[in-house]
This record gives sequence, C-alpha cells and structure tokens, in this order.
Amino acid sequence: MDISTPLTRPPDLYGRPRSDSFMQKLATFSDNAVTRLARRSTPPRRPPATEMPAIRELVVATKHQEAEDVVSLRLTAPDGGILPPWQPGAHIELHLPSGRKRQYSLCGDPADRYRYRIAVRRIADGKGGSAEVHDALSDGMRVAITRPRNAFPFAAQASILLIAGGIGITPILPMAREAARRALDWRLVHTGRSRGSMPFAAELAELAAAAPGRVSIRPDDETGVPEAADLLSLSPAAGAVYCCGPAPMIDGVRRAFGGSRASALHFERFAPAPITDGRPFELQLGDTGRVLPVPYDRSALDVLHEALPDLPFSCRQGFCGTCRVRVAHGHVDHRDRRLTATERAAGAMLPCVSRAPEGERLVLEM
Repeated sequence: MDISTPLTRPPDLYGRPRSDSFMQKLATFSDNAVTRLARRSTPPRRPPATEMPAIRELVVATKHQEAEDVVSLRLTAPDGGILPPWQPGAHIELHLPSGRKRQYSLCGDPADRYRYRIAVRRIADGKGGSAEVHDALSDGMRVAITRPRNAFPFAAQASILLIAGGIGITPILPMAREAARRALDWRLVHTGRSRGSMPFAAELAELAAAAPGRVSIRPDDETGVPEAADLLSLSPAAGAVYCCGPAPMIDGVRRAFGGSRASALHFERFAPAPITDGRPFELQLGDTGRVLPVPYDRSALDVLHEALPDLPFSCRQGFCGTCRVRVAHGHVDHRDRRLTATERAAGAMLPCVSRAPEGERLVLEM
C-alpha cells in the first residue's frame, strides 16, 4: 500500500471505535512470533537465517503490471538468502530513493521465504510515493525496507468474511489463502471500478476455481456500487469480518455492521480517518518565533509539511512513528498508538494524529 493506503490497527472486536485489547495483544504476538518462527522454520539447503536488521536492502527482482495503474514488486535478498517470515495482514515500510517512506501490505505467499511481494496503485493526487514506485523503480534496483510488522492480524476464526475494495485486496488475498489452507468457513468479495482496475484477477480466479462459491468479484460498472449491508450479508455465519478498502467502503461497513450477524469487525484504511472532533490550535517552530495555525479540520502534520516539505512521514495514523517531533512547551492531546508513557512525558509527539487543546500553542524543537 502507498501512503494513500496507510495502516490502521483493528478497532474493536465488535466494531466499537476504540482499540480492542485482544487485537492489540494479537498484533504484538504476531510480531514476536515471526522472529521465533524464523529460528525454527529455516528451509533446507540454506544456512540458518540471521536476525534481520531494522532496515535492510533488498533487490527488485521483478516488476509486473497487475492491473490499470497497479504494479507489483517482488523483492529478494541480494545474496538470494532467506527473509524473515510474516503472517497475513503484515506490511513492510519501503524506503524509496527520494527518501520517501511508504508502507505496503505483503500480498505474496508467506510460505515463500525468499521473496516479498507488494502491490502499489498509482495515486494521481498523492504525495509522490506511488508515482516514484511506478516511474523510478525497475528490475535490479536496490531499495531499503523495514522488517515485516503486523497491524492487521488475521486471527483465523472458524467463520470469516473478507471484503476488499480495489487495491485493498493486498492484505486480504493472503488471508483468503490461509483460510482455505485451514479449511475454514470463509467468503471473499472483491469490489472495484472495473475488472481492468482490479489487481490479481488471475490469482483470484484460481482461488475461486479451487473453492467454488467462496469468491465473488463485483466490478461497479457491471453490478453497481454495492451497499455495505449487502456485502455483510455474504458472511457465512456469525463470524469475523476483515475489510480493507477506500474510506467510503470502510465507513459504510462500520455503519452497517451493527445490523449484521457478524460478531467481529477488523479493518484497514486506505487513508487517515477524517478529523471530526478537531479544535484549532497553533504550532511554533522552535525559537524562530514562526507560528503556524492548525485549523479544526486539518492535522498538525499537514500544516507542518507545508512549512517543512522535508519533514518525514509515512502512515499518517499514529502507528509508525516516522513523523515524530519533540514538544518543548505546551500540552499535547495524544491520539497515537505508538508512543509510550515515558516517550510522551519526554515531549515526543506524532503530529499526524495528535493535537493540542483549543486555542493553545505547542512550541516544537525543530
């Protein structure tokens, strides 16, 4: 996923707009489990995998056109060695040649320990990350990535409905394969503008042929824009729903969830949730005296990025920590899911989501 598709930790097992402690623990367990698995599941004829550093260079082995404006990259180690394992829902952060950092879901086969696959849709009005992947990266180039992390863990409940909108199929496809492998009661529905815009059509067709009646492809230009309640009605039983797609789809599914028979809702957004409870405040850039007003409907990161174009950022949802700044003075309304109490007490702030009380000023050390 591109910056237009940043990652959101699952809200609540029952769709409530707060973090669910079980899913938080599951996400932590997932990140820790892959490290333990790396020590136990080394494929034959290769030396044991060493601990992957926080940032590592990989090679673009192949670049493939998957759909209109969608390319996939297969990334391998320069020496052909083993890569750390991952689980469905995991992502990596790609460090592009320009210095941009973008998070993308892994959409290949977790059993393939020698390749990571990501897919990126070109976003015409985005921040440049997707365009750089499409235009600047080519076979044989080296790119830096971070270790896989999982903010959208797949719990493999007995009954599962998987809903994907467009490029949102990237984290959902490995979940479907895992559900099929475990012989779970699952359904998958993939929506999009048109068949030509929907990636991995051939792989989904193979999955549908192997599991008749479980995969539904619904292009808008053929079947109309689906209602969220209709999508939720495809749930095979009172099980879990995993949803990834554009904001209108996510919002629709959340609204309709209460009237469905599903018992759990986990989702991953393409973009930050709109600011609905913001209040205006100010940012002061260090000792320069320069003051930036932050309106009620914009994030501090948006305002800072206009003034400081080189300020790094990635997820824009308070998860990755890339945009961290230090507050020298002022009270922060912390809304992130990353910083510890100690880090917050030391003045750390993630301006992508955190704010200040109405009318107050935060003095930043820049």
